[in-house]
This record gives sequence, C-alpha cells and structure tokens, in this order.
Amino acid sequence: MSPELAGPIGFAIVVLLIALRVPIALAMALVGTVGSIALGGWSSATYVLSNLPFEAVSTDGMEVVPLFIFMGVFATYSGLSSNLYSGVQALIGHWRGGIAMATIGASAGFGAICGSSLATAATIGRVAMPEMRSRGYADSLAAASVAAGGTLGVLIPPSIILILYAILTGESIGALFAAALIPGLIGTVLYMAAVQAQVLRRPELGPAGPRFTFRQKIVALSRIWDALLLIVLVIGGIYGRFFSPTEAAAVGAGGALLITALRGKLTGKILVKGLAETASMTGMIFLILVGAALFNYFIELSHLTTVLTDAIQASGLPPLGILFLIIAFYVILGCFMDALSMVLLTVVPLYQLATGLGFDGVWFGVLVVTVAEIGLITPPIGMNLFVIQAVTPNLAIGTVIRGILPFITADIVRVAILVAFPAVVLYLPRLFGF
Repeated sequence: MSPELAGPIGFAIVVLLIALRVPIALAMALVGTVGSIALGGWSSATYVLSNLPFEAVSTDGMEVVPLFIFMGVFATYSGLSSNLYSGVQALIGHWRGGIAMATIGASAGFGAICGSSLATAATIGRVAMPEMRSRGYADSLAAASVAAGGTLGVLIPPSIILILYAILTGESIGALFAAALIPGLIGTVLYMAAVQAQVLRRPELGPAGPRFTFRQKIVALSRIWDALLLIVLVIGGIYGRFFSPTEAAAVGAGGALLITALRGKLTGKILVKGLAETASMTGMIFLILVGAALFNYFIELSHLTTVLTDAIQASGLPPLGILFLIIAFYVILGCFMDALSMVLLTVVPLYQLATGLGFDGVWFGVLVVTVAEIGLITPPIGMNLFVIQAVTPNLAIGTVIRGILPFITADIVRVAILVAFPAVVLYLPRLFGF
C-alpha cells in the first residue's frame, strides 16, 4: 500500500474503532504501531515502541496536567461549586431566566478552577437542576443551560485541552491561556443571551426567582472570596509573569487543598479519594498521549499532511475557505466523538496545515477548542447531554436535546466572531508579551 493511501485509511480505521467503543488510546496506539511497521519496517517499530511512549509523557510542561487535575478535584470536594452558584444567583436570580443565567455564570467560574467540561457540568448540574426544578423552570431550558455552561470549562483557563494542544504543537501554554480568556467570556455572555431570548419569547420556561436583599447578596458573595482569590492567583500569576504555568499549577493545587482544609472538608477519606481520582484521570490522559504519539508518527511516515496540502493547493480554495472546511470537519466529527479525542487525533496534521496557510497557531488552537465545545453539546453523542441526564433523576435525553439548539446557535455566533476578528483572541497574549 502506498503511503498516500495509508494515512487516510489509518485515520478512518481509528474513527471506526472509536465508534465501536474501543478506547481512543488503544485505537491510536494499535493503528499507529501497525501502520508504522507497514510503512517503515520492523526497525521503525522498534523506535516507536521503545522511545515514543516515554517521550510522549516526559516532555517539558507535562507536570501541569496532574497539578491542574488535582486542583479541579479538590475544588469540587471543597464545595466551591455550590458557593459560586449561590453567589451568582443572589445577583441575577430574580430576573426572568436568571437562575439559568446564574448556572452559566457559576459554570464559567468553576470552569476557571476545574478545567474540565464534564466535571463542571456534573458538579454544577447536581446543584442547579434541583433548584431550577423547584422554581418551575422547564427541564429543557434548565438541563440545556447546565450542559452548555459546562463547555466553558474546556476553554476558560486553566484548560486541560489547551495544555495538551500546547504540548502537541509546541505553542506556549501561557499564550493560549491568555488568548482563551476573552473568547470564554464572550461565550458566557452569548449563552446568557440565549437564555434571555428564550424566556422573552416564552416566559413560562424560566420564571423569575426571589429577589435577594442587599445584605443577603453580601453574605452570598462573601462565601466565594476564596474561589475568586484562587482564580486570580493562578490566572493572574500567569498573565503577570509572576509564575510559570507549572508554578501556577502547583500554587492552584496547593490552594485548592488549603481551601478544602479550611472549610473542614479535608478528611482522610476525601484525601485518599481525591488522590486516587487525580491519579486515575492523569493516567488516562497520559495513555491517550502515548497513543497519540504512536499514531502521529505513523501520520508522519504516511505524509498525510503533505497530501492534504497538495490537494488543497490543487483545489484553488483560498485560506479562509480551507478554514471553513476545517471548522465543518470538527463540527461533524464532534457529533460522534468527545472533544479530547478529537483534538488529540487531528490537531498535529491540521495545525501544520493551518500554520502553513499563514494562520496564527495560538489563534487556531483557541478556535479548535471552541469548535470542539460545540461537539460536547451536539446530538447524538454530545457528552455533556448525557452527563446532565446521568445526574438528574427522571430526565429524558430528548428533553435535553430539544433545549440545546439556542446554545449551539450562540456557539456559531462566537465562532464567527473569532474568525472575523482574530484580535479578540490575540490581544491579551500580545498585551502580556507572550
């Protein structure tokens, strides 16, 4: 088989294996190893199996992954999520649709600590869904606002997917964190606007909640000072160049552990459980990185990037037209695959293609993660939709799907803004000198 055919066939086989529920790490490692043997012989396989797995998980910057996971795990155990939700609800919960908007705001705040979309959706969902149901909110709006708000955890720093993108492409973690902040805030505002648009048209979807007194607002907000301090310390430390991303991750991990202790939640059982959860999630991500390294070596041997570049040049499409094809590819792939799998499977060849066409690598990374977010709430496989169903009793998946369309529309508007105005992404990295 010619290398030109091997690359596309190998990619298709990986997608098929994932669709058959083979773990992505195993699917990529298997195809990468077999493909490398087929194209490079046994000497190639010796290099692949002896060196690449170690190189994949021992590069500079890898230590931030377990540290930020640790931070997110203990932020969850400390009860930060419920306090964030109560604080935002005190400010805007009395508006029509306000509790759904508070859910989105709390998701954005918790995502800035947690860094995981699925964890954000599950954690906030356990707090927000019973509250919205008790206030007479329609399940479709309530569940969709939690699912959509959870996707903010993928983009708002610290983001595990942005860290992995930086490791795979060689881009700066600090630059990506700075670049993602404004798009994350835009996403938060657009999601809230999607809630408002629905309740203006159908007020019964989200009745107004109780109005808090000034004193009640102060009390509610006073309970989130430690969460805000942790966010400012970690993200502000990176932006101000007081910490490297690795140091900021260590500060965040220590801060989350300290907050858990100060709130009286740090028992021996919680400590062991949190460490085990951190180890499990880190091991899963490292195994996926090993599989991605094996698969990407096979992609290099197959010259798939060169084949794609030559085909695109022969098509005569302008760079912007090619970018829209990449976006459409990610949206379609997101209907069948989770965001982490998408990025790790495709980002290396598409990054080379995009930067070769003149697009900025940091801007492209934020765009890719933003589009991957759409996949998290896109039927039929949108992972956040099923997370909300799993943590909410008597909730049909069809109900969640019916409510998600306005939020997908908001995401499409956000992608259009990022494409039309790249400065929205690149302003902060340039301002902070990354």
